[in-house]
Amino acid sequence: MADKRKISLVVSDVDGTLVNEAKVLTERAQAAVRRLRAAGIRFAITSGRPPMGMAMLLDALQVDTPIAGFNGGLFVKPDLSILKQQTLPVDAAQRAVELIRGHGLDAWVYRGNDWLVGKADAPHVEHEAWTVKFEPKVVPDVAASLDQVSKVVGVSDDFGLVQRCEADAQAVLGDRASASRSQPYYLDITNKNANKGVVVEFLSEYLGVPLAEIATIGDSPNDVLMFKRSGFSIAMGNASDQVKAEASAVTGSYEHEGFAEAMERLVLGTEA
Repeated sequence: MADKRKISLVVSDVDGTLVNEAKVLTERAQAAVRRLRAAGIRFAITSGRPPMGMAMLLDALQVDTPIAGFNGGLFVKPDLSILKQQTLPVDAAQRAVELIRGHGLDAWVYRGNDWLVGKADAPHVEHEAWTVKFEPKVVPDVAASLDQVSKVVGVSDDFGLVQRCEADAQAVLGDRASASRSQPYYLDITNKNANKGVVVEFLSEYLGVPLAEIATIGDSPNDVLMFKRSGFSIAMGNASDQVKAEASAVTGSYEHEGFAEAMERLVLGTEA
């Protein structure tokens, strides 16, 4: 059961958290968000996805708060009009692509509304297109134009390699960019002020909700920064032990309705 803490806003990660392993928003998850709203608790989503890649969730969840895409690199209203954008400096984007390629990862670039890839059949491209419901543009060189870039992604199914690239990117880019894994196979590099901790701070100010009254839920290393900014944090059961150690509480996995369980048990203090 929930204790006497006051929660006025829940901020949720999407992949590995809000949607299940098949990237489906379940009816129980939708019902949990409706119950939050009925209890006077607002709901917001944030993801490494572009805002367009979350559009299919907005109506189903009746989202009325800003949507934070690219881990906070781009904030939009529910009609997808831009509230705030934070892009990578050109030199940082160039260095990010060099680092990613130097580690043997594929590089993707998100620029404006475009998702740029080098090969349509590269790892995770087809699945990502299915997930976000729009297709990438295949270009000869994703690094040909790196102005106004919202996010650079390193992609590999060698999870250890992605982790090492993350550490090197953090060391090399320093305070010029934010580098963190959104999935074991994705390394996201964004503006230094584009991270999920900043997302929580932005939503707190924009919606007038104290940080202490915000609950956050996620599964990945890039969710830890929002855990640290919020009054209450929940790690998914599918999160790593390191991520779980940073949270106030742990719920079930995304394969077993962990998001809905967390809302019911830990936020609302009831069971379904």
